[in-house]
Amino acid sequence: MPQNGSLPLYLQISELLIRDIAAGRLIDGAKLPPEREMAGQMGIAVGTLRKALSDLEAKGLLQRVQGSGNYVRARAEVASVYALFRLELVEGGGLPTAEVLSVERLPKPADLPDFGRARDAHRIRRLRRLSGRPAAVEEIWLDGSHAVTVTAGDLSESLYLFYRESLGLWIQRAEDRVGLGHVPDWARAPFAPRPGAPAPLIERISWAQDGASAEFSRTWFDQDVARYVARLR
Repeated sequence: MPQNGSLPLYLQISELLIRDIAAGRLIDGAKLPPEREMAGQMGIAVGTLRKALSDLEAKGLLQRVQGSGNYVRARAEVASVYALFRLELVEGGGLPTAEVLSVERLPKPADLPDFGRARDAHRIRRLRRLSGRPAAVEEIWLDGSHAVTVTAGDLSESLYLFYRESLGLWIQRAEDRVGLGHVPDWARAPFAPRPGAPAPLIERISWAQDGASAEFSRTWFDQDVARYVARLR
């Protein structure tokens, strides 16, 4: 069932189905359940489901056949709010949501790689869930040249959506390095791995539309809940 968040409910459902299609949980040509049955299974209104299905149809991921039903049409490239979010549930898919833990503007620590133009950066710490299950904690450093202030109330479920809509910053590409780290000392329940415990670590540098590096992040994830997936098409 979709979780509460800043995205409209129908878009949460659309994004969940997009990720299920990408993960192969909904295969090309599969027929979806009747709309009233599907809405009942998800605990949502039929009208909300129909808006989500219309969004999928507009993105080329759904064929609606009058008198027959709705059929999945898998595609290699799809516009998605979470296109660069690489964590999925172990069983595949899962709707990403985010809980902001803290936001501060700080001098960049010496252990960060060189990125951006400013000496300061906005440090954003969040708990990430997949379909409601605590899956990761992340620390994002946004170069201070892109905003004077950032508060928790400013942020949306998708940081990249917030960057585009509020800062005029488009993340054009990113480089991920996946290895082993240790859960940071600021991590707390409901994230299950304890501070100091070994955990898979994703380090990412992201570049903006002008070609300059704009952001560095670290994400520690619970391998019992999530996996890192990058699909090549």
